[in-house]
Amino acid sequence: MIDANVSNIDIVVLAIWAAIFLYLAFKFIQAICLVPTKSAYVVERLGKYRCTLEAGFHVLLPFVDRVAFVQDLKEETIDVPPQDCFSKDEVNVEVDGVIYIQVVDSLKASYGITDYRFAAMQLAQTTTRSVIGTLDLDRTFEERDIISAKVVEVLDKAGESWGIRVHRYEIKNITPPFTVRNAMELQVNAEREKRAILAKSLGDKASRINRSEGQMTELINISEGEKQRRINAAEGKSAEILAIATATSNAISKIANAIEQPGGDQAINMQLNEQYLQQMSGLSDKSRKVILPANLLDFDEWLNSLGTLPK
Repeated sequence: MIDANVSNIDIVVLAIWAAIFLYLAFKFIQAICLVPTKSAYVVERLGKYRCTLEAGFHVLLPFVDRVAFVQDLKEETIDVPPQDCFSKDEVNVEVDGVIYIQVVDSLKASYGITDYRFAAMQLAQTTTRSVIGTLDLDRTFEERDIISAKVVEVLDKAGESWGIRVHRYEIKNITPPFTVRNAMELQVNAEREKRAILAKSLGDKASRINRSEGQMTELINISEGEKQRRINAAEGKSAEILAIATATSNAISKIANAIEQPGGDQAINMQLNEQYLQQMSGLSDKSRKVILPANLLDFDEWLNSLGTLPK
């Protein structure tokens, strides 16, 4: 009976020593730290900050050192949930966004604030509400860059003590109430119709101007062509008259020269007699009215009476 109790005690003692050994082994293993890239481990010794471990292999003192905080140094995004904001003209809009931040000081991010993510989100919301409160509803859609820049400025100032850097803040949606959206759609449609009517009127005006200019150019071309035609016709008529006059003058000169030659008078009288007889042959036409001299047979006397031949 005594041996059985002793064996039970030995088993308990062995179990205790095994537990102690396992605990010590766990602590020694836990003292080995493998810090990944873009991470930082904040180490405390007996509850007091000791150091910050960068990426690599590190060994801590068991039971004395412990990793109190693990900070991710990569840039991360934080969604800012939708919130109601009132614009300057007292219109309620719903705004949400996203923040891009990065831990630059692990010590401040661990001890400067309890939760820098929650704090950045809350500060972004309050700053967004205050900025939108200074803008009219129409400007809130146009001045997103101003709102984002103001939020980043405020978060950067606060981030200096939090050990974070805010790279940018983007507004995802600005949602006005349904009635306001409906009114804005009606306004946009009215502006679109106005621009369409204006564009149509300008096009019609340009078309009328083009047609009138075309007609004016056509009339000018026609008048210029008519002017040039008349000038050409006048010049042709003038050249014709001049040529006829020159030919007549030359003919008269030749006739005068021929008359001065011996036998010229007889040749002229013969030609005139011939023309006279030719004209007399057409007197039989009933449609003609002819006034004849009293003595048709005395052709020389008739010509002398007209002053045609010299006496």
